[in-house]
Amino acid sequence: MRELYADIIIDISYQKLDRTFQYHVPENLRDKLETGMCVSVPFGNGNTKRKGYVVGLGDACKFDPARTKDIIGIVAGDVSVENQMTALAGYIHHNFGGTMIQALKTVLPAKKSVKKLEYRQIERLMGKEEIISLLGECERKHQRAKARLLTELVEQEQLPYQWITGKLGVSPAAIRSLEQAGALRVVSTEGYRNPVRILAEADSGKELSESQRYIVEQIGRELEEEKTGVYLIHGVTGSGKTEVYLQLIQKVIAQGRQAIVLIPEIALTYQTLLRFYQRFGDRVSVMNSTLSAGERFDQCERAKNGEIDVIIGPRSALFVPFPRLGLIVMDEEQEGSYKSESTPRYHARDVALKAAELSGASVVLGSATPSVDAYYHAKNGEYRLFSLKDRINGGELPKVYTVDLRQELQEGNRSIFSRKLTELLSDRLEKGQQSMLFLNRRGYAGFVSCRACGLVMKCPHCDVSLAEHKGGKLICHYCGYEIIKPSNCPKCGSRYLMGFKAGTQQIEEKLKEIFPDVRTLRMDGDTTKTKDSYEQILSAFANGEADVLIGTQMIVKGHDFPNVTLVGVLAADLSLGANDYRSGERTFQLLTQAVGRAGRGKLPGEAVIQTYQPEHYAVTFAAAQDYEGFYEEEILYRELSGYPPVAHILGVVVSGKTQEAVKQLAKRLADVVKSMEEPNSVMGPAPANIGKVNDVFRFVFYIKHKDYGQLVRAKDILEAKLQEWQPKWETVQFDFDPMSTL
Repeated sequence: MRELYADIIIDISYQKLDRTFQYHVPENLRDKLETGMCVSVPFGNGNTKRKGYVVGLGDACKFDPARTKDIIGIVAGDVSVENQMTALAGYIHHNFGGTMIQALKTVLPAKKSVKKLEYRQIERLMGKEEIISLLGECERKHQRAKARLLTELVEQEQLPYQWITGKLGVSPAAIRSLEQAGALRVVSTEGYRNPVRILAEADSGKELSESQRYIVEQIGRELEEEKTGVYLIHGVTGSGKTEVYLQLIQKVIAQGRQAIVLIPEIALTYQTLLRFYQRFGDRVSVMNSTLSAGERFDQCERAKNGEIDVIIGPRSALFVPFPRLGLIVMDEEQEGSYKSESTPRYHARDVALKAAELSGASVVLGSATPSVDAYYHAKNGEYRLFSLKDRINGGELPKVYTVDLRQELQEGNRSIFSRKLTELLSDRLEKGQQSMLFLNRRGYAGFVSCRACGLVMKCPHCDVSLAEHKGGKLICHYCGYEIIKPSNCPKCGSRYLMGFKAGTQQIEEKLKEIFPDVRTLRMDGDTTKTKDSYEQILSAFANGEADVLIGTQMIVKGHDFPNVTLVGVLAADLSLGANDYRSGERTFQLLTQAVGRAGRGKLPGEAVIQTYQPEHYAVTFAAAQDYEGFYEEEILYRELSGYPPVAHILGVVVSGKTQEAVKQLAKRLADVVKSMEEPNSVMGPAPANIGKVNDVFRFVFYIKHKDYGQLVRAKDILEAKLQEWQPKWETVQFDFDPMSTL
């Protein structure tokens, strides 16, 4: 019988994640030991008994077997948060690639040298009369700083140290002098940083509609019985999904358990946090990339110590170490930002399901436009599906106008704005109502279409658009097919065969040319670089400080502005032309979300969709707000093409400094996959979507298979080959079911 060895992390902390220790697995533990388990091991020269976590198992010993120590035993009944998090890291490592260390660093809270926050207060020691006497003495001696502090101490027995040194401008030396005189003392206490600074009136909850009540009762009953499940709530924009989340979380908290609320982008944090803070007060906190290292560390400590019940944030919030996690809510579950773009390239939905399984929690997914993947699983009975078909305020969905930009061009209108949109904007400005202009830039880079007839140049083999490269080439980033860009449209002969070049700034300038007095706000990558920029822009717009909000996709998700009665979607089909099999789904989602921002208050809403492809099913179904119709059309396309969720794709990205070496390694790896016993469909290698970044060349190939496990096996085989070949300068990344072209 071959020996078994375990790679073990000792006393998990951020600093120690750069290495593991190998131990021999004794015979009595062989059939019991699994990755993620907590074990007891002898450590160091004195063989001190320490706890460790198993992060890998194998039959190869990396050191002298005679000197390898035995594991003492499995720590019985260990269901600690660390144990669950290590098991979760093992799942990420196995299913999404990358090293175990990378997975652990993703999952475990950073334990850098973060000092505890020190709160300092000044306490008065003398009586009022003595302080007044000392104040008079300081004034006579012209000791103005001391006098300012003593004046405050006459009325207040305690004062914040930071306020005294900041607002009052009193130096630490002056404070020390008064301390030595016996007038006061400085008292220090340690505490946690709290990134939530909201003043809001409490909200006890809203009356539920019949549909909302049904969902809360059905899921709530299973939560109370501690049954676990996965639920998908498909609710039209404005149907009250957030109130359903709040009431379900209330039930979880009543059981003494905690909840994680995932949102796709930081831009949504403020409005979401406000709703939750009104309901749960300071038992709510946030976790996102704008927090300092100290703030992030403190939120993890507060969660472990039971000081908070709800954490809100993008995908990183999933790894907050709650000891009794009861519910994970994933709002706007269709969003691509839930997929990590760095190794390990995990999807938050998959990891949320695993985290819930490990902690005995339930998962609620919600969206007005569910991902095709989630809806497919719901249709197959893996998730329980609920629907909210009506807006809670009784308002109607917006009236949608689809404008054919080809016709606008033929009739002499070369402006960014169609005549219908200009007319409606003018009407809203006269009435004092607000509008939103959404520039659909997602996927715009590089695709080529005809502005006269709407033709998009596509790959004949992969049914995705070709991307424009230097030298006039059009290339498919899935299979490598390429042609020279024609000078005229192959369909209608027009010379208007080109890419789209416009940004939010140009739109703002053009709008002010037409309406000189219009007040505008812009929300894009350039205007949201600072920590509070999202909140400032959204608050200003909500307070009526602008007539028109102009932005990219970050303005169309989750925001609720009752005075917005018009939404204009500029260049709706830019995302439709993206060289990506998900382009139809993305376009439908963005258009439906954008249209849904109008008419959310008491006033009716209207929307204008400007497009060169008004007949495309993604546009027609979005205009009709018909998700079912879109899904039936889209899933048929996925079945015919063998794309997720019907089948699965593994993208393998090879990077390096020398183009030929990268290309050859990609080819060798693709050949390894082609020679596997169970056949796989392999596309490529081809240059990556962005073929060169910072002088690093990138090639990619894709593996297709119906069985996700077969792709995991392919990944394992490729990792073993790379271990054997040891390429010096090239690196390889794996991306399962990529959210966009690699």
